[in-house]
Amino acid sequence: MVHKVKGAVVRSKNADVTLETILVPDPGPGEALVDILTCGVCHTDLHYKQGAINDDFPFLLGHEATGVVSAVGPDVTEVAPGDRVVLNWRAVCGECRACRRGEPQYCFNTHNATQKMTLEDGTELSTALGIGAFAEKTLVAAGQCTKVDPDADPAAVGLLGCGVMAGIGAAINTGNVQRGDSVAVIGCGGVGVAAIAGAALAGATTVIAVDIDAKKLQRARELGATHTVDSSAVDPVEAIRELTGGFGADVVIDAVGRPETYKQAFYARDLAGTVVLVGVPSPDMTLELPLLDVFGRGGSLKSSWYGDCLPSRDFPMLISLYRQGKLDLDAFVTERITIDQIEEAFGKMHAGAVLRSVVEL
Repeated sequence: MVHKVKGAVVRSKNADVTLETILVPDPGPGEALVDILTCGVCHTDLHYKQGAINDDFPFLLGHEATGVVSAVGPDVTEVAPGDRVVLNWRAVCGECRACRRGEPQYCFNTHNATQKMTLEDGTELSTALGIGAFAEKTLVAAGQCTKVDPDADPAAVGLLGCGVMAGIGAAINTGNVQRGDSVAVIGCGGVGVAAIAGAALAGATTVIAVDIDAKKLQRARELGATHTVDSSAVDPVEAIRELTGGFGADVVIDAVGRPETYKQAFYARDLAGTVVLVGVPSPDMTLELPLLDVFGRGGSLKSSWYGDCLPSRDFPMLISLYRQGKLDLDAFVTERITIDQIEEAFGKMHAGAVLRSVVEL
C-alpha cells in the first residue's frame, strides 16, 4: 500500500518550501512507518535548502521529530505499532568496528530506510538526514526510532532528535564536564544554549556564555549560564580567563564552527583543558594554529557529532530528567506553527529570533 500525504519539499537550491503530495510506501524489512506529531525547524534543514549539504534535490525536509509508529516491516523488534518515538538520524548497525568495541555512539555504518518516498510523478525524494519529517507520515529505518514516554510533550522532547541533543551531548558526552568544572560556550544559538544547559546539568559551577547578541545571552542565563560575555565589546579569550582565575575554562565548546571562534576556544581553555567543536564548519574553512601551541598546551581537541549520543541510552534518560523538572526542554520551544509556516520560520531562525519553531502536524 502507498500512502498519500502532505510534505514540505524544496525542489532546487534556495527555492521556497512548497507543500506537495508525497507517496510513502508501507515499511519493508527493517523499516518503520511513523505518523509525525511534531518536528522542529533546525538550521540543518536550512543548509539543505541552501544546497550546503549536497545537491540531491528535491529534498523532503525535517528531521527533529516525534511520532507514533503506525506499521513496521518484517523482522522489526525494536518498536511496534502504537509506540511513541523520537526519531534519530544515526541508526547504529551493531556490526562495525566501533560497535564491536562497545562504542556504538561512534558507529561507522549508520543506515536509513531502503525504500524511497516520491512525489506523485515518481520523482524520488532525498530526505533530510535520512528522516524527512516535515510530513504527515515518513518512512525510516526502525533503528531510527527510539521509544519514549508517551506522556511527555512531543514538541519539547522531539528537539532531542537533533539540536538539543547535540548541545547537551557536547557538554556531557564529548566534553565530559564534571561537577565543579568551569565551562565556556561560544555561540548561543539552539545548540550552544543546549550545551550550557548540559554543562549546568552536569554540575559545572562556572558556565560562561559568549555571543554578540544580547537576547541570546539572556536566554543563556535562563538556561544555566552563570556569566555572559558580549564578544562584540570585549576580547572573549581575556574575558573567559578573567572569570576563571586567569587560567581559562576546563572545557570550552565552540558552537559556531568558524576558524576564528575555534581559535578563541583553543586559547580560552586552561592548560590541559578540552576544546569541543560542535558547530558545523563549511567545506571551504581551514584552520591554522602554531603546532608548538597545540603541543605545549596539552589537553584534548575534540569534535562532537550529534553530541556523541546513543539515542537508546540518552533520549529516555534526558526525558526522565525533563519530567522530573531538572531539564527545561520547554524553554527551547519558542513557537508552535503549522506546516505551511516553515518558510517564515526559516527567516526567524536566520535572524536569531527563536530557539526553535516547532511544526505540529
